[in-house]
Amino acid sequence: MGAELDELAIRIEGLGKRYGEVVALDSLDLEVPRGSVFGFLGPNGAGKTTAMRMLLGLARPTSGSASVLGFDVVTQSLQVRERVGYLAQLPRFYEELSPRQTLRFALGFFPKDPVRRVEDDITEALDLVGLADKADHHVGGLSGGQRQRLGIAQAYVHRPELLILDEPAAALDPIGRRDVLEIMRRLKGTTTIFYSTHILDDVERVSDTVAVLHRGRRVAQAPIEQLLAGSDAASFVVEVRGDGQDAVGRLEALPWVSGVQASPLEGRTRLRVSVDDVDVAEQRLLRELLDDENLWIVSYAAHRLDLEQVFVELVEEVPT
Repeated sequence: MGAELDELAIRIEGLGKRYGEVVALDSLDLEVPRGSVFGFLGPNGAGKTTAMRMLLGLARPTSGSASVLGFDVVTQSLQVRERVGYLAQLPRFYEELSPRQTLRFALGFFPKDPVRRVEDDITEALDLVGLADKADHHVGGLSGGQRQRLGIAQAYVHRPELLILDEPAAALDPIGRRDVLEIMRRLKGTTTIFYSTHILDDVERVSDTVAVLHRGRRVAQAPIEQLLAGSDAASFVVEVRGDGQDAVGRLEALPWVSGVQASPLEGRTRLRVSVDDVDVAEQRLLRELLDDENLWIVSYAAHRLDLEQVFVELVEEVPT
């Protein structure tokens, strides 16, 4: 935390929300850099939608503060909504309107720029989401994936500085999810995207920064690569033939090795070697194993966490 305000699209400090005795959000701190694709990750019920509703002025915080694009979400909510595009988790449309009419209607809620070419903006938004061929059909005839893409077009048609998308791909089949993620990739660099999801694979595919929310609390925030890299410690995965248990004892005695896990396989042993000093390990670990005449190395690689492992480790650390 601590970035300059003009570098941030969203800044949240100690934000909390209670409904009676129920704590929906607990002292949330968050910074979303301008221009980022920011994944707001957490299981269902973690408080993601509650936080988004407060950012949009649709719910009042019980404690703390938040600003969006430099505007306070409580006292300047109108200025926030003029500059933000929002996609609800389950968007609703007038079934009898066409996508073109839907976007024209949506633009009526925003200040008119005298130089804006409204119809061109609508056409560009429909092209962006792949609905140009459905532009004049009834919305009632669109598939679930097409409706979700129309929702993104409706959120983006006034060219907001920030897009807030609540679970944009959660209810879609694999093809629909792919299409929505591709649209998000196309928008990268043109606006800031802050989106919530509980789908780990989506976060790895499109995000450059991620925050993890669990039981209303933020348990991590970092660039995606930094989060996947874990702590300063690292590990190596080695598969060997021979006396794997003897190798465990020898490796554990090395001062730069913090732990060794051995998993027996058919005719082999998989060793996961955790180290405190990566540079030393890269120079010496393989040599230590090669020096053992009773071992044959089948494979050797640095171990990279995936987001599922990181997520599970983070949420399991949160007290109930």
